[in-house]
Amino acid sequence: MCLKNKITYIISLLFLIGLSTNSYAINPDKYVVNQASVKNFPLVSKGKTASILVSEDDFSGVLKVAGHLENDIFKVSDLHPKRIKTISEAEDFVVIIGTLGKSEIINQLVKDGKIDANQLQGKWEKFTTKIVENPFKGIKKALVIAGSDKRGTIYGIYDLSSQIGISPWYFWADVPVKKQSELHVLPGIHSQGEPKVKYRGIFINDEAPALTGWAFEKFGGFNSKFYENVFDLILRMKGNYLWPAMWGRMFYVEDPQNAVLADEYGVVMGTSHHEPLTRAHAEWGKENGKWDFNSNSENLINFWKDGIKRMGNKETIVTIGMRGDGDEPMTEGTAIGLLENIVKTQRNIIQEITKKPIEETPQMWALYKEVQDYYDKGMTVPDDVTLLLCDDNWGNIRKLPELNAKPRKGGYGIYYHYDYVGGPRNYKWINTNQIERTWEQMDLAYQYGADKIWIVNVGDIKPMEFPIEFFLDMAWNPEKFNAGNLQDYYVNWAKENFGGQFTGEIAAILKLYTKYNARRKPELLDEKTYSITNYNEAESVLEDYKKLVEKANSINEKLKPEYKDAYYQLVLFPVLASANLNELYVATAKNHLYAEQGRAVANDYAEKVKMLFEKDSLLTNYYHTKVANGKWNHMMSQTHIGYTNWQQPDKNVIPKTKIVEVSNKVEAKISEKAETSINKNKNLDHVRVFVENNGYISIESKNYSKAINSDAVKWTVIPNLGKTDSGITIKPSNIQPIEISEKSPRLEYNVHFFSKGNVKVKAYFSPTINFKTGDGLKYGIAFDDEKPQIINFNSDNSEKAWAESVSNNIKILTSAHQIEKAGNHVLKIYAVDSALVLQKIVIETEEGKVLESYLGPPESFRKK
Repeated sequence: MCLKNKITYIISLLFLIGLSTNSYAINPDKYVVNQASVKNFPLVSKGKTASILVSEDDFSGVLKVAGHLENDIFKVSDLHPKRIKTISEAEDFVVIIGTLGKSEIINQLVKDGKIDANQLQGKWEKFTTKIVENPFKGIKKALVIAGSDKRGTIYGIYDLSSQIGISPWYFWADVPVKKQSELHVLPGIHSQGEPKVKYRGIFINDEAPALTGWAFEKFGGFNSKFYENVFDLILRMKGNYLWPAMWGRMFYVEDPQNAVLADEYGVVMGTSHHEPLTRAHAEWGKENGKWDFNSNSENLINFWKDGIKRMGNKETIVTIGMRGDGDEPMTEGTAIGLLENIVKTQRNIIQEITKKPIEETPQMWALYKEVQDYYDKGMTVPDDVTLLLCDDNWGNIRKLPELNAKPRKGGYGIYYHYDYVGGPRNYKWINTNQIERTWEQMDLAYQYGADKIWIVNVGDIKPMEFPIEFFLDMAWNPEKFNAGNLQDYYVNWAKENFGGQFTGEIAAILKLYTKYNARRKPELLDEKTYSITNYNEAESVLEDYKKLVEKANSINEKLKPEYKDAYYQLVLFPVLASANLNELYVATAKNHLYAEQGRAVANDYAEKVKMLFEKDSLLTNYYHTKVANGKWNHMMSQTHIGYTNWQQPDKNVIPKTKIVEVSNKVEAKISEKAETSINKNKNLDHVRVFVENNGYISIESKNYSKAINSDAVKWTVIPNLGKTDSGITIKPSNIQPIEISEKSPRLEYNVHFFSKGNVKVKAYFSPTINFKTGDGLKYGIAFDDEKPQIINFNSDNSEKAWAESVSNNIKILTSAHQIEKAGNHVLKIYAVDSALVLQKIVIETEEGKVLESYLGPPESFRKK
């Protein structure tokens, strides 16, 4: 274990046993404490606060955010720091804030040898925070926050705010501030270094009805008052990039101050993948004619020119390329030549208007949907343009650079989704994103060299708070995250946002509610999802949610009152609403079953469906009218019950139920078809393996008997990833395919069969897409010493197969094998390609014995 990892481990261990004073999601290194010391800097002490000195010639955004720090210190200490403009006003203790090369004060400190310019010169978005003794006459100590550039300084300011206990979600989730009367900064150079991903941002999308209704009620629309809160949020999480709301919205037109404010804050603006040259889709009116470059190029060129003129010198990543009107494919078939000509025209416009060499204006071309097909078939992309690679809208990356690809000056980025409108079903209502899957896919992307842009579609921002912060934290430094420390992230986030109350319990709820919701998007749930007759599946699912509800409610009763609004938004509502929705559909399923049996109890379940449907609206109404005194009205108004196709219903629609008219009520019973005990006649004394029962063996992937690694790769369990337990994959991911041999990396599972003959192995994987050139990702499988079968994971790449795998959030591959004799055997899974995440294995030993269910049979008995 390297020194850095040892230190991280020790810090985590101290936290877990309760010795750490505090911990933060983005910054686990605590440098503000409550104890005075001669070596520390007294930010707040004995009823006084240090004054804040910012040079007037610094960036206006730095001056603005320094004001935020003043307000943050006041929220914590009830003391408002004095802002001073010159060194002569300073005395005793002062916080000096400035940007290298822009602030005369910082430049003077460099000249005097008080701070080291080499740590900042030429760096991207870096800050250093350190104590300087006697920096100027009359000042005993200064806390100097110096940035390499505008955002570096702003990050340094917000980092100090984070250290004193201000959550990024103080506005967007009403996270309260813990009062502290003593705040002291530890000595040393405190820095987050430079980010590993250059541009890190969010895309506000699919924002009606929820965010749109809220923004118009509270701010009168998507204006600069609204966006000021967005910019503040992004920067506090050390993001720097935004695609603004675009459903009928026009960022630059609706309020010209939007762009001015973004530039002041240092937020890099862009437009979505189908809005070229900074022009919002909604800006293209009917009077401009058809959105068609072949027939209407003159109007399009003038339209785009106006966009670049309007951009001016504001920091922007310019989207190039073109899709059809309304984010549809542009033409039938592959229009490579046409797109290349469009991009050439757009780049000429950029160069003509900016009067700068084209490579000095950052540009991005998104390989979204069919545009990736053009690229795969040889479309030429200028080397200075960032290629924005995309997921499949369901969190599975479609394309990554080849490992041996020539480096591109513009590099590669990733466009990822937490929210989507489109097939096979919209998902917009609630958070269904496991950070474990986000980590696994984005770690894969980073290892393959996609590090120029990371942007995630976050829908309405709420209720995606938790995965948004994870995404931006990971983007700052993907190398700090691994499968083994994701649990720490839940813990740190819970502690940060709930003041250290019930930290472990809240972390567990966050981990499990996202796991359960990820099994199937709520919009895809119906009465047929979980079996009410096999493996006690539906009842087990409801029991899982019931335990979460009980735990979440129990915490809510004991939580300090000032935290309850934040808790309802971030924890309680998603748990209660998700549990209720699952119970609604199981009640519907029971109503249908009992009605078919002619049992009167079906009517009780029909009433229960009505009650649960109403409860859904009551939970939403509480969110809208009671939480934070009605601050979040409209925010959870997204419909989610009653889908019949990919598009949302206009309103929630109660599931159809059946009424039974009978004179004699008969007690209802559900006939379970799955036995749960091992045949008592079998002698198991000699067995130390998973045991066949009722015609199958079911195994959770992490419960292997043996993992054989190689010098190049190691089997890595990703705890909590998946529908039932955990996932397992090989890491690192940036490897060439492995040729199977006796020494190959593989997993071995010891099993015991009571029969012989044909068996089928169903391997349950996360629905990874083939992101390489070639016919598909592969793995090997064999029993004992038989020759491994090579299974092409992506052999069926049809739209239907993809839709099924993302809807079910699992892909099941089946292989057939011959078992020559009963007894002990070893199932071997061989690694060939990276990025395949195995969740579960089901071995069917008798045809038809594996009963229909959504999650598969529970894990089989294992004799140890």
